[in-house]
Amino acid sequence: MLTQVKQRIALPTFSYRLEIRSDGNDDYTKALGELFRTDTINYGQLIKIREKGHVVDKTRSIVYGSPTLDDIETTDVENFNGILRERIGRIVRKTKCYSKKIECLSNAIGLFQFYWNFMHKLHGNSTPAIEERITTKIWTWENLLHYKIKLN
Repeated sequence: MLTQVKQRIALPTFSYRLEIRSDGNDDYTKALGELFRTDTINYGQLIKIREKGHVVDKTRSIVYGSPTLDDIETTDVENFNGILRERIGRIVRKTKCYSKKIECLSNAIGLFQFYWNFMHKLHGNSTPAIEERITTKIWTWENLLHYKIKLN
């Protein structure tokens, strides 16, 4: 399984571009320009215009590459961030449960990602990992806790 995941993770190329969407934070523009060749990513920003705390309009802009303007949206990532805050107490703002060590936070998020991708049912008998053909079954906690890594 780990070999399959490693094979799927590759740097973007001109013909296989990385698709990225974000809010209007300019730090993303700088960081992405330093991490990737800008001709290998499609990056667009969605800026929400607010009046009295309510979104009244949205503007979309292309920063790198050629993403489709209609595809520049942040609702998926905002939804997932909400799910993370809802289910992992240590990343909720202003809480007593916050992680005092980055390693503990990393482990908690890693465990949740495994649950979300391998155990959480999308529809019917499928998970994100099944949809991506990383596994063929819905995992259980018992499967995870008894999994043995095969060393070469």
